[in-house]
Amino acid sequence: MAARAAVGLLVAAIIATLARATRSLSRSGAVAATGLGTITAAAGYPWAILLVAYFAASSALSRFGAAEKQRLTGSIVAKGGQRDARQVLANGGVFGVAVLGMLIQPGLWWTALGAGALAASAADTWATEIGTRFGGVPRSIVSRRPVPVGTSGGVTVIGSLGALAGALFVALVSIAIGWTRLTALSAVAGGVVGALADSLIGATVQARRWCDACGVATERARHDCGSPTRVSGGVSGMDNDMVNLFSGILGGVAATALFVAMFARSG
Repeated sequence: MAARAAVGLLVAAIIATLARATRSLSRSGAVAATGLGTITAAAGYPWAILLVAYFAASSALSRFGAAEKQRLTGSIVAKGGQRDARQVLANGGVFGVAVLGMLIQPGLWWTALGAGALAASAADTWATEIGTRFGGVPRSIVSRRPVPVGTSGGVTVIGSLGALAGALFVALVSIAIGWTRLTALSAVAGGVVGALADSLIGATVQARRWCDACGVATERARHDCGSPTRVSGGVSGMDNDMVNLFSGILGGVAATALFVAMFARSG
């Protein structure tokens, strides 16, 4: 275990440094990612491979058409392309819990929790990146009214297909690293549940803000015009990172519940 952790620290530090150089991670994000990668490798190289594959695919999608995405959503989304420590933990924290669980008390259900949580995060990322670029005008998942591109809770058909593709990607990688098909199936279910939860929470509970100077809705504490914004709806403090964390929890729990139920039935 110690040897795997040492290798994991080295590899994670290299990947985080490269991600920092390409502006995929901020300084705090690189530190958090290195820590997560280290404990993940300690649990076993298959866990590390899954995490690296998830991060690589998500980063590549985020960089694809970044300038166009910034043009479409820059005045709305609270954070840019660089993931900070809070974002890393919001998207990978539940996976980290599964890793620690595997280290403390090994069990197959931890693979379902970890894969399900990553699938939920991948589904959200793929839906956002693909939907923003190719989905056209999104509609609120609650009211079905058109909303500006980048608005939390806005969905498109193309974006929803992207969410499914993200969940399937994690499932396929889990099979490739030797995990069971039941884990893969549970991951897909967790990804779908997580993506749905992300949209619903984003549309109803996530804090919505308003720029009085521009007269437009945003999620930024300070609008791109430079003016501070005010909370106009939702729950103050419930930002996109918190929404991602909750969707990861729900996706991971859903995947674990399905895994346990189906495992018990097969036994």
